[in-house]
Amino acid sequence: MNRLSLEKRIQIIGLLVEGNSLRATSRLADVSFNTVLKLLPQIGAACQKYHDEHVRNVASKRIQCDEIWSFVYAKEKNLPEKLQGKFGLGSIWTWTALDADSKLMVSWLVGNRDAVYAKAFIEDVASRLKNRVQLTTDGLKTYIDAIDQTFGTEIDFAQLVKTYGNAIEGEHRYSPAECTGAYKQVITGDPKAKHISTSYVERQNLTMRMSLRRFTRLTNAFSKKIENHAHAVALHFMYYNFVRIHKTLRVTPAMAAGISKKLWSIEDLAKLLKDTN
Repeated sequence: MNRLSLEKRIQIIGLLVEGNSLRATSRLADVSFNTVLKLLPQIGAACQKYHDEHVRNVASKRIQCDEIWSFVYAKEKNLPEKLQGKFGLGSIWTWTALDADSKLMVSWLVGNRDAVYAKAFIEDVASRLKNRVQLTTDGLKTYIDAIDQTFGTEIDFAQLVKTYGNAIEGEHRYSPAECTGAYKQVITGDPKAKHISTSYVERQNLTMRMSLRRFTRLTNAFSKKIENHAHAVALHFMYYNFVRIHKTLRVTPAMAAGISKKLWSIEDLAKLLKDTN
């Protein structure tokens, strides 16, 4: 990897964050597939390290949490019997926590959609916050115990519970079920009703599907290993937080949150590798 020039690293990273698959990136950058495959975990680990060290003491007022589904190796129903139940194979979820004002992705976690991961995720969210916040999640019940055990009464917590009907007629296979309604449920503290929402974090989930090739439906670009899946997610969120200008804010989320004073470039991302070697 030391033989790869900074310019080539910049090109490869730029292609990856714009939604290209590993093989498409190797063709466009005129490098071997293995070169791209080796760079991804290195830049992903560097991005995760930088986020862990610098996204701290976030002065947030409102946090929205959600989970986004994907799969690794194969869909659950297509896994061979001997691989059923093994971690990192089949359905994988990415837990996300977004600051509603700055649109900063405060925390994320790749893993299962269960109580263990809910607790680990909420603990990480809490460790990055500077003050008491209003927090909204969907109706997933595992959030309730995780938030109670982590925050106690020092939070204003509510859930936006949605109800769903059948899939849209004629589109049963790939379309989600139709949302037939939603209600707000206060769990802890005194959350303001007008701010009980998951709209921003759900919109960010769409950004993930559009920007991360591994999340694109009906392709063969899905992750084959959970480690590489997690590295790709870390690279995406580092780019999203520090490099990509938010169209509404006209600055990056990191700048809006006061975490960064400058607009990062993909070159700055590439140089994280040098800083961690």
